[in-house]
Amino acid sequence: MGQYTSLIKKRSEKCGGVAIILPNNKYRGFSTSEIDADILPATHLSYSSGLKIKAYINSTKKPTATIEFKGTIIGISSAPEVAHFSSRGPSLTSPGILKPDIIGPGANILAAWPANRMNSSSFNIVSGTSLSCPHLSGVAALLKSTHPEWSPAAIKSAIMTTADEVNHENKPIMDQTHQPADIFAVGAGHVNPSRANDPGLIYDIQPEDYIHYLCGLGYSDSEAQLNYPSFSIALGSNTTTQEFTRTVTNVGAVDSTYIIEIFAPPGVNVSVKPDKLDFTRLNQKKTCSYVQQNKGQGEK
Repeated sequence: MGQYTSLIKKRSEKCGGVAIILPNNKYRGFSTSEIDADILPATHLSYSSGLKIKAYINSTKKPTATIEFKGTIIGISSAPEVAHFSSRGPSLTSPGILKPDIIGPGANILAAWPANRMNSSSFNIVSGTSLSCPHLSGVAALLKSTHPEWSPAAIKSAIMTTADEVNHENKPIMDQTHQPADIFAVGAGHVNPSRANDPGLIYDIQPEDYIHYLCGLGYSDSEAQLNYPSFSIALGSNTTTQEFTRTVTNVGAVDSTYIIEIFAPPGVNVSVKPDKLDFTRLNQKKTCSYVQQNKGQGEK
């Protein structure tokens, strides 16, 4: 937002402005982020709040406004939310793998800042995917220090399978329009570092598995067979029954049992065999077969 607000500053100062009210456009919705520290006093508003401000301005000949700072507000019940700038799926390169994998903190982050850029402070409030990336990288490093034997795939699996799918109100995570975010916005959910440290099961991937994955790109749907914590399936009237396998590794309790539950989208049948996994030792592996078919195709 830096170039945008700098332009606003120049125009405001040229017109004799002493402060800025910056409302979102419709696409940005309720996503509000930082405004450059060296510009005029300013407040960043949601799209709906902006409409109210405009209506007020048009209702009187001498509109007035006051910007009052009431401190940092924490514990927002609707958090976490998906910001407008968050990367969306699906993956056009590899549609057989669900993207994004995960979401993490990336809006209004207190971060290190070049002292000679825009202001003299060594820290600034910054937003963007470049802020969520170091959060997730830090979580990955933390898991590697706790579980040095885990592969990168195991670490990613632990992060994805333990992610939060609801906000602080125990409701679906919302996007910038304050509507439930879809799967191509949240992926597996919002990272939960504490839970990721003890995932119970992991989806591990060996180096040779990636060879089949790379060979499958552009030629078939075999990339969906990569032992990933998620997979994506294209549905259509001509879609035939599809079957995928996944292998999990027990990194939790030695004697443990997992029962698989299926929450299929409307119009789709999904079955899994076996639907119960019993483990008796650490690092024991079990393989499941998932079968997907459109309703009305008959049973397999």
